[in-house]
Amino acid sequence: MQIHEQTRGGVLLLTASGRLDSGSAGELEAVLPPRVQASEKVVLDLAEVPYVSSAGLRVLLIGAKAARGKGHKLVLTGLSASVQEVFDISGFTSIFAIELDVESALAALA
Repeated sequence: MQIHEQTRGGVLLLTASGRLDSGSAGELEAVLPPRVQASEKVVLDLAEVPYVSSAGLRVLLIGAKAARGKGHKLVLTGLSASVQEVFDISGFTSIFAIELDVESALAALA
């Protein structure tokens, strides 16, 4: 998994690519919780993530809890149909703010 970071309009944009599974979840876990604690507004773009396993969901949940604990906002974007289905089945759709694309996510945080 690769994770790129940039700041756009005061919002930290994290762009992940690759499968988010037990083999790669640690990479995101090393980045996401500290970034959402340090930045008030974070967008995590998952457009290039074709698959999310339960290990990946766990890391996303850790990130969401870290953001909420600081009163910060985390918005997910770019969920593929298969990842969206995993979120729907697991109930994660109701836990996260989810936007269709990066521009929508940035607008939601403006």
